[in-house]
Amino acid sequence: MKTPSRFILYAIVFFAFFDLFAQLPIMSTFAVSVGASSFIAGFSIAIYSLTNTFGNILSGIWTDRNGPYRVLVLGLFLTSFSLLTYQFVDSASMLLFVRFVHGFMAGLIVPAAFTLSANVTATNRQGKKVAITGSFVGLAAIVGPAFSGIVASMTSPPTVFLFVSLFGWIILFLTVITMRRGQMIDVKTKTDDEPVKPDSRVIRAYWGAFFLMFSQGALAFLLPLHVQTLGYDSRLSGTLLSMFGVVAVLFFLLPTNRLFDRFSPTKLSALGVAIIGTSQLLIGQASVQSGLYGVLALYGVGFAILFPAINTLLIQSTSPQNRGKAYGAFYAFFSLGTVAGSSFLSALSLSVIQQFTLTGVILWGASLLFMMSSLKRGRMF
Repeated sequence: MKTPSRFILYAIVFFAFFDLFAQLPIMSTFAVSVGASSFIAGFSIAIYSLTNTFGNILSGIWTDRNGPYRVLVLGLFLTSFSLLTYQFVDSASMLLFVRFVHGFMAGLIVPAAFTLSANVTATNRQGKKVAITGSFVGLAAIVGPAFSGIVASMTSPPTVFLFVSLFGWIILFLTVITMRRGQMIDVKTKTDDEPVKPDSRVIRAYWGAFFLMFSQGALAFLLPLHVQTLGYDSRLSGTLLSMFGVVAVLFFLLPTNRLFDRFSPTKLSALGVAIIGTSQLLIGQASVQSGLYGVLALYGVGFAILFPAINTLLIQSTSPQNRGKAYGAFYAFFSLGTVAGSSFLSALSLSVIQQFTLTGVILWGASLLFMMSSLKRGRMF
């Protein structure tokens, strides 16, 4: 893929996650403002992730059958259009309907984008390229919440979605202009229904995605509560998450990204899960700002190691003919992990520190399973 097209692909990845992260600071308050109860406000957040899962799976199937370019164009168009419909939300029921549609449409983009990136990248550079792509995910995690928070405070939540939609239309236009004549954008063959074989590396990639986002869901749920319990301003939660994002982006872009092509992705996955598990344990014990910043920086390192490693596992165990389905399932596990991380912990009658400890123990158990599975090739765990 030519360099301009590669940058457009990065922009698509950034847009998909920018859309996601921009929702976080404003969705619950927006839901309440249109008459939703606290339960409906929470459900409006969960329903996005749930329908996003189905969009991911369908995107994977369509990508293998029709090529990633067509799915990207369709996903960008439908997502940008669905973002405009927030302007007409005036009730809780209307909000749930819009969230349902938005989540599904947005789910079409990411599997197709990562499939296209994997298909046009040399095998011996997959780890490094995934790390660079991951940096745009981290950048979206830094910019998205700050952007929406500022714009919503000056205008309104629907205006945030309007700006995100306009960004999507621009990306769609540039995608059509730069990629339409590409020679490698639609990697597909007559065997477009080739199934994803239950290779142990595929299973590890799926579970890695689940545990990564399980940790993220737990962090999003517990960190604000922990900060509040310690008596700090709620804005500290945002700056702590920014610290994690900044460290992850730096790790992706600096020469540290070379390690992804030098070491086994399974061992790196085990290391990444262990680091974020350790971070969860330490967050619950941290009581001063400097300690919290240090632990969130460590979390950023774990995220930066795990994300490219599990993507590399998936790429190495699939072919261009079935990679779309694999990425569809992969990002479905992302969505399910986010829901599980927050909903599972919120159902337990434990203190915040105990919940952080439980999350860390679960992740350390997952890390051990990764190591055991790497020693027993060909078996699933």
